This record gives sequence, structure tokens and C-alpha cells, in this order.
Amino acid sequence: MIGGFLGAGKTTAILKLAEHLRSQGKRVGLITNDQSVGLVDTAMLSSHGFATEEITGGCFCCRFNSLTDAADRLTEASRPEVFIAEPVGSCTDLKASVSYPLRRMYGDAYSVAPLSVLVDPIRAERILGLEVGKAFTKKVVYVYEKQLEEAEVIAVNKMDLLPPDRQARLVGALTSRFPKARVVLMSARHGEGMQTWFDLIAGSDLGFEPSMEVDYEIYAEGEALLGWMNCTVSVAAQSPTDGNRLLRDLAARIHARLAGQSAEVAHLKMTLTPDAGSDIAVLNLVRTDGSAELSHELAAEIDAGELIVNLRAEADPEALKDATVEAIEELMIETEGLKLSVQHLEHFRPGKPEPTHRLAEA
Repeated sequence: MIGGFLGAGKTTAILKLAEHLRSQGKRVGLITNDQSVGLVDTAMLSSHGFATEEITGGCFCCRFNSLTDAADRLTEASRPEVFIAEPVGSCTDLKASVSYPLRRMYGDAYSVAPLSVLVDPIRAERILGLEVGKAFTKKVVYVYEKQLEEAEVIAVNKMDLLPPDRQARLVGALTSRFPKARVVLMSARHGEGMQTWFDLIAGSDLGFEPSMEVDYEIYAEGEALLGWMNCTVSVAAQSPTDGNRLLRDLAARIHARLAGQSAEVAHLKMTLTPDAGSDIAVLNLVRTDGSAELSHELAAEIDAGELIVNLRAEADPEALKDATVEAIEELMIETEGLKLSVQHLEHFRPGKPEPTHRLAEA
């Protein structure tokens, strides 16, 4: 299970881990998780040829049986030797509510790896007080810090964003604050430091530390401060169009609206897949004062396809919906021959987490 806050780069890291395992001849099954349907992560991972199951409507901890059911479906379909599960980015207490129960109830069937938690270095610097910049409010930070507290491996992803002196300072701060975790530096996008992370996951099993204490009232309040918006859009163009530019233009319009409302973006991620072929474009924005980036680009122009938008921010969900819909309508009006039709849209705040199981002892 690969945890970490929204925008930490979990999906890219999971893809690299899956590809590494596949190169070793292992069959891999992937399980994604969200509060709602229509996930960018599922579309991205499936496009690389991995058997993928999607659990929606709540986090793994609250839908424990859905997790094991998803594993059973993958087993029946493709018989994976390794499952990689990506929990909701606002979820914590995963060892007590998922890993420990899984090992206790299904220990004959599963060997459970150490819990890895990925962090975005810029976000981590701000939350730990190493750098100044816009951050989340106190109760959201509570969830973020609890994720790190339970981690056995803290993987500082996107290490290329920091110069060596800031890398060392961040590793020092994380090691001091969370001494039970092994802290590693890596870049999933560029491949640096990945082998160390792979070895830590594959070379040992989940530990036996007592579960951490969690105030579920604060946890629930912190998670509920985050607005959630999932949107699926059909794309049609009268003539072949640049899908990569379409994603950039739409992201820029959403970004500008959220910045004007002082909403703090946790993660805006979008995919665009043409109706023909298996190509995909993937865009990410992980801070309001950051820049949107295409991590995967379409190789050719498209005339029809499916666009998925997942937006998480500390803001009113209604504002996230309005910003997205207005941006879609504006882009369509200003782009001749382009038709964007919303097929599905949900916006909400997550409900209070209520774990199916919770073990205080490992």
C-alpha cells in the first residue's frame, strides 16, 4: 500500500514500481481508491496495460471488504503475484484499519509490505516550517502529519525540485520529527533513487509497532475541509486538434479561477484519452502557487476523446464545480469547432471516516 497526501506523486511512483516488478517477471494487479467515481489514476494506470480495479465511495479503511473483493476479482482475471494499492490521498490510520486487519485475517494468503508514504517536497517544507508559502489550515495539516507518523518508509518524491542543501535539510527534519520511519529521496518521474525505495518495499514485511493514536473528530473535520470534484467530459472537434494544448488551456482557466478565490489546491489532475488507440495525456497541478505540468503527452492530434478532471482543494465544493464548469464553457466558446459535453459531475466534502476494522495492536 502506497500512501501519501494529495499531489505527492503516488500514481507515477506506483506505475514505476509496477513496471519494475513486471520487468522481474511478476504479475501485478493495481487497486485505486477514491471517494467518488471517474478516476484519473485508474485511466492512467490502465493505459499502461496493468490489470486495475477501482474502489469508490470511500477509503480502504471504511470499505475494507471492497479491498479484498477487488483483490479476488484481479486474482480471477489475471492471477497477480503482487497487489499495489493506492488509498485516498486524504486518508490516514491505514496500518490500524487496513494493514493489520489484512495480516490478521488473511495472513495465510497475503504477505504485507511496509507502509510507504510519499511526500511532495515543497508541500512538506511548508508544513514543517522550513519554508514560507501558502499551506493548509491546522486541521488539514493534522491529517497530513498523521500520515507521516504511521509511515515505515517516507519517500520524498520529486527530489529534483530541491537543491542538495534543501534536500538534506528536509530529510533531517523528517528524520527528527518521525524517527521510526526510513526517509529516502527519489524522483518517480526521472527515475532517481527508485531502486532504494523498491528494495525497502520488497526486502521486508510490515512491522509490529502499536497503532498510533488518532482523534477521529479532528481527522474527520480536517478531511471535510477539502472539497472534492470529479468530472467526465466527452470531447469532439470538427477537425484534428492539439489535445495537449486543450488540457493546458483548461487547467489554466480553472487555476486562475481558484487562485482568485484564494482556494488552496491539493491536486488538480486531468487525463485526455482519444477514442481511437491507447494514447493518453496526463496533467497535474499540486499547489495554487505552482504550475500545471503534463507528465504524459499525446503523440498525435485528436478529433474525439474522453476528458477526466479530478480536483481536490481546501475550498467549497460548489466553488470547485463552478470553476470547472465555467472553464469548460469558456474554452468551448473560444475554440472554434470544439464541443465539450459533461457526462458526469460530482462535488462534495468527504464524510466522517468510520473504519470497518481497527486494531490498536499490530
